[in-house]
Amino acid sequence: MSFTAQLTADAARIEAHLNSVLAGKPDQPVVQAMRYAVQGGKRLRGFLVLESARMLGLPEAQALPAAAAVECLHAYSLVHDDMPCMDNDDLRRGLPTVHVKWDEATAVLAGDALQTLAFELLCDPVAGPAEVRIGLVQALAQASGAEGMVLGQALDIAAETAGRPLTLDEITALQAGKTGALIRFSAEAGAILAQADRAPLRTYATALGLAFQIADDILDVTGDATTAGKRVGKDQAAGKATFVSLLGLDGARAKAADLVSQAAAALSPYGAAAAKLIAAAEFTIHRRN
Repeated sequence: MSFTAQLTADAARIEAHLNSVLAGKPDQPVVQAMRYAVQGGKRLRGFLVLESARMLGLPEAQALPAAAAVECLHAYSLVHDDMPCMDNDDLRRGLPTVHVKWDEATAVLAGDALQTLAFELLCDPVAGPAEVRIGLVQALAQASGAEGMVLGQALDIAAETAGRPLTLDEITALQAGKTGALIRFSAEAGAILAQADRAPLRTYATALGLAFQIADDILDVTGDATTAGKRVGKDQAAGKATFVSLLGLDGARAKAADLVSQAAAALSPYGAAAAKLIAAAEFTIHRRN
């Protein structure tokens, strides 16, 4: 199966799993908002969980709860990130954001509930013995909290009032948390599930996460809202420092391509079994949304 076919198939499996889980929750506005928030998207993070597990010889069913969990965590982060107190966006994946479709209070609660659902999913016994599930919980907590994604978002907010544009090193550190931390968890999840060495996948995912963000910065300059599924041009209009503003468009593209090469090199211990993960890295910098 090709990478694109696998990505599509995995997205469908993850969506079906999430729909099944949420169907068992009370039919209240907050749950309706949760269902809305997890629909759509490429599900690249969930794919990374499933593919890293497959590469290490694990059955797909064992990795599915972790794949669904990281998609819940990612969806929660987008719901909160889109709110007026954060980035104040009204469009996500081509649809009104949760606080626009419902209200701010519902968006806060739906995001909170998606975050806790992520950890509920990681407790599914199908994922493996208790020590494996605890390892997944710890890794996702570290990736999403004050050492990872939340720290990155806090640094991003602080940068808006810093009185100066960030340096390249500062942006790299910021995005390693805001965007990269969940991508690192996703790629390492297969190794956690297999109780295997996480180092090669961590190196791969660190490069991949940074390339992903550079591609986002490029799309903010070159894309359009219809294709991207969200408003574009906001960073430039706000005068925020980005990889494009610091490196130039050609420099940013070259940097992303170099990071993809680094990601592929990190997977050399796995040989041909890593082909789809390498293709995922290539896809990351050529996507249009």
